[in-house]
Amino acid sequence: MNSIEKFPLHDTDLIQEKLKSFAQQEQEINLNYLFKKNKKRFDEYSVHAGQLCFDYSKHRVDERIINELICYAESQHLGNWIQRLFSLEKINYTENRAAMHWALRLPKHNSAHTDLAVQVHSQLDRMYQLVEKIHQGQYRGATGEVIHDVVNIGVGGSDLGPLMVSQALTDFKVQTAQKLKVHFVSTMDGSQLSDLLHQFRPETTLFIISSKSFGTIDTLSNAQTAKCWLEQSLGTSKSVLRCHFVGVSTKPDKMTEWGISTENQFLLWDWVGGRYSLWSCIGLPIALSIGVEGFKQLLAGAYEMDQHFQNTPLEQNIPVLMGLLGVWNNNFLNIQTHAVLPYDGRLKYFAAYLQQLEMESNGKSIQRSGEKVVLDTCPILWGEVGPNAQHAFYQLLHQGTHAVSCDFIAPVKRYNANQFTYVENAEALIEQHHLALSNCLAQSRLLAFGNHVLDPKEVESSPKYKQYAGNQPTTTILLKELNPRSLGMLIAMYEHKVFVQSVMWNINPFDQLGVEKGKEIANQLLPILNQEQADVSDLDSSTQGLLRILLGKADG
Repeated sequence: MNSIEKFPLHDTDLIQEKLKSFAQQEQEINLNYLFKKNKKRFDEYSVHAGQLCFDYSKHRVDERIINELICYAESQHLGNWIQRLFSLEKINYTENRAAMHWALRLPKHNSAHTDLAVQVHSQLDRMYQLVEKIHQGQYRGATGEVIHDVVNIGVGGSDLGPLMVSQALTDFKVQTAQKLKVHFVSTMDGSQLSDLLHQFRPETTLFIISSKSFGTIDTLSNAQTAKCWLEQSLGTSKSVLRCHFVGVSTKPDKMTEWGISTENQFLLWDWVGGRYSLWSCIGLPIALSIGVEGFKQLLAGAYEMDQHFQNTPLEQNIPVLMGLLGVWNNNFLNIQTHAVLPYDGRLKYFAAYLQQLEMESNGKSIQRSGEKVVLDTCPILWGEVGPNAQHAFYQLLHQGTHAVSCDFIAPVKRYNANQFTYVENAEALIEQHHLALSNCLAQSRLLAFGNHVLDPKEVESSPKYKQYAGNQPTTTILLKELNPRSLGMLIAMYEHKVFVQSVMWNINPFDQLGVEKGKEIANQLLPILNQEQADVSDLDSSTQGLLRILLGKADG
């Protein structure tokens, strides 16, 4: 495999040794000392951009460490790599593709990438037309009835992104001429779909089949079930498929072959990775939930973060700092796991979304040069909505044996707009929001400072099992309000953090060959389970034994 490295790396060994030395010194320096030494630490170690405040003051870093991390980034030619990302270059070298998800949020009349913007907006405009038609009750099923339920069938990026955003922006759900609900189906065993179908009427149900390749067996299996369900009630006329199915894919020929009419086909491009695709027509469920203007605001927020990432010096660049702090924690402080803790119930799927974004992108062990990586790559990422997490795994964070870095995320204001859902009891809900915020701040304080946030007399008289070591690094990200624009900024910020870390580790974040190989092996086993193939002699004894049980040839 040929390397695509254009800028020879230099001084990295020396910089890594310096950082290792700083890390050893940090074992004896804790956050209490750093805050005591510098009363303006928050001012110096926080960055504001648009609707976001990024506070990294509770990380175990000082000016020397930040400067050295910036030098490390420069030695990896991060600035050049950012330029290459925002170009037409095929930086996804293993698949010979560009990685241009950023193009999906270009303004319509962008002068730097005119042809690209025209291409993207031609599909978005078609999607907007469909959304408006459904919202106004003008889109009809095969029997002439208005659509009431839309079911998105997809998996991975075709499910997690739209699901996460739609849930996060429930306060911004638009009112439609007829009541409209959007649902999501991703499980290959059919349980989600079967649970939903008995709630719907076929006459008023529309299915979105989202698959970049239009060959994902999980998605097509669910799509076939939906097709059979419709045809049992409505018959097998072409109008059933024409009126009740929409497709989003890079493969128009496969969509046509399956039966989706041309006017209901929305196109993707090879240069869009699945986990980076919610900004495209994969985001149709989002637009159906929050409306065309809401979706445009989502794109605008992401574009704002794109501009920040491209044009802000490294030392004030939020995605750069996020990425470098992650490298510092993972590679030099040996913190191998990272928790994402939103203090807003609307972000209930955010951690799950980031798991795919980060671990599918950077869960790699081979460098662009073809050699094994020098440093550990992506930490294990997990998380949950903060209040739920407090009563589940915070015990481990506060008093366990694992070092964990954390991101706390919260909106400054909620229930301050006249969203129709909350007008009557907004005051009580604001008080509840303040309770959530107080918990958010309290947990990050205890993780950072341990016993020092407690009454000294209490600490003195307490047994060791009531003591708290603290010194766990945390980031706090505040949004002025969780709205389409700020969410767009937040998601794009994490996208770019992932890219920064890929550069630091010298890996390709845009393929997922392990995922593809797993699917391939599954397809080899499927004929055996369907009893179309009997020979299992090439398989390992464990798989053979499990297959015998599954086929009823042995007791489980």
